[in-house]
Amino acid sequence: MRNMGGERVEEAVACAVAALRQVTDRDWAEVRAAGLEWSCRETAVHITGAYLRYAGQLAGRADGYRLPIALRLDEGSSDEDVVRVIEAMGALLAATVRSTPREVRAYHVFPFHSADRDGFAAMAVTEVLLHTYDITRALGVRFEPSAELCTYALTRIFPAVRPAADPWATLLWATGRGELPGRAPVTEWTWTNNPVIRAERLTLEGVTPAAAADLSVGGDGGFVWAGGEPCEGTREAAGMLLKAYEGGVHRAEWGVFALVRREDGHAVGAMGFHGAPDEQGSVEVGYDLVEAARGQGYATEALRALSAWALDRAEVTRVFAAVDPDNTASQAVLERAGFRRVPDEDGERLGYELRG
Repeated sequence: MRNMGGERVEEAVACAVAALRQVTDRDWAEVRAAGLEWSCRETAVHITGAYLRYAGQLAGRADGYRLPIALRLDEGSSDEDVVRVIEAMGALLAATVRSTPREVRAYHVFPFHSADRDGFAAMAVTEVLLHTYDITRALGVRFEPSAELCTYALTRIFPAVRPAADPWATLLWATGRGELPGRAPVTEWTWTNNPVIRAERLTLEGVTPAAAADLSVGGDGGFVWAGGEPCEGTREAAGMLLKAYEGGVHRAEWGVFALVRREDGHAVGAMGFHGAPDEQGSVEVGYDLVEAARGQGYATEALRALSAWALDRAEVTRVFAAVDPDNTASQAVLERAGFRRVPDEDGERLGYELRG
């Protein structure tokens, strides 16, 4: 899956700028943006500042903290000047996204306190599309971006939003700006970047619906795989994730994680949950490794990290796994990770659990 973040940022900015230039003859400072407390002018300036911060976070590799930077326009700048700055900051961010390695993450508050280049690109697309809509709606101009741009954002930072036939209407609904038939209005919202869990030699990177869609049809999901490609089990898990997303029941923290080796950035396997915890607080886990990475302790290391992360959450009381009786390698991984044997409900497989 090719990195399309830079192109999508450029497309979104070009689309927004074309709409905004239709109304630069109006005084943006005198009109409040639709649905916001800001004026149209303040809303446009907010876009420029967000883009500068995103580029700065990525370029500065600012993981764990927010750089204290802000953008201020010169006194007397016109609304056309603001549009030009949006263009310039869009170009800056697009170039930064293109030059940022896939494994780099930088701080962002929502909700797991970091994002990768794809996440920052999706946030940037969302920022400029939504706020251009807020401005043009207030000034009486119709604005509707392409379905591809909206889908790009939805499949990367809105994993819990069930897709609908019209991606733009879905994005507006998900951000409290519109209605969708059969769905309650949204009054509070935030986007959700993919979670990461750090282990000793590995980083467990949450797989987005966009990456899952690519994996499920034979792609690489945006990862470089040790041995050339992922296991068939990883592709099947990606298909399950995609089905959950399409059903509106996917939650990023209870999905699939790629196991990325930090020394070379290669994915050595996948591990994840079969869904969110049940009413008893039990969550089931599954995993596989590419053949080239087996026998090196990666599965045990990842399982310990993922289980500890899950059991640290209030809604989880146990992590469960079921394995075939003849899969002695997987049984050994579970035992090394501290799991103990328990009866399995179907009686055909061996059950293992770890409790907090």
